[in-house]
Amino acid sequence: MNKLFLVIGIILLGSLFFYIIRYILNKLIDKRISNYQNDLISKHYNEVENIYKQMRGWRHDYHNHIQLMKAYLKLGKYEDMDKYLTELDKDLTSIDTVLKTGNLMVDAILNSKLSMAISQGIKINAKARVPKNIKVSDLDLCIIIGNLLDNAMEGAMKLENPEDRFIRVYIREMKGQIYISVTNSFGGQVKKNNKEYITTKLGINHGFGLKRIDSIVNKYGGFVNRQNEEGVFATEIILPI
Repeated sequence: MNKLFLVIGIILLGSLFFYIIRYILNKLIDKRISNYQNDLISKHYNEVENIYKQMRGWRHDYHNHIQLMKAYLKLGKYEDMDKYLTELDKDLTSIDTVLKTGNLMVDAILNSKLSMAISQGIKINAKARVPKNIKVSDLDLCIIIGNLLDNAMEGAMKLENPEDRFIRVYIREMKGQIYISVTNSFGGQVKKNNKEYITTKLGINHGFGLKRIDSIVNKYGGFVNRQNEEGVFATEIILPI
């Protein structure tokens, strides 16, 4: 009888221990998710704030352009005004970096992330076109692109020389599939576990970006290829249309 009580006691203690461990793990996971969401909110706030700064800059420049052209008109300097308008047209063409992919949500995430990268002195080369009526949801597509660009910015910013920082983005339809390529300059060491790349980020939320990308790609039966050469990291993703 004593042995029976002992066995029951051990089982009860084991069950109690299991529930305590599960409770602690759930709390840790909830905290980790909460911190990750807070990081995302902070990033989006910074990106939107950066866009507003650019808009205020354009408004200020526009006011100055108007004042100068009014002065040319008042003084009758029509040839000078014509030259100024030609130069202004070239300048506006050169700074028109807004990407139009054909998908409004992708436009929003791409332009906000690339605007943030430009503000940090990272050179950008981007071409993107998203086909209509695709199987991949806009939300999933934006999560992939957003995480790719976050990782690319982090890698590029590790380079001490700003002249070496770059990000190249290429998105298009290819053979009935969506092809996404993000290449960036990279400072520091790339870490791998067997054949899989692992994040170099520190903190409780490390690795979430890579896991989210892989999870979504697997969800649609897609393909991810990550490669690195000396000072360059590249990710290619193929998703079904």
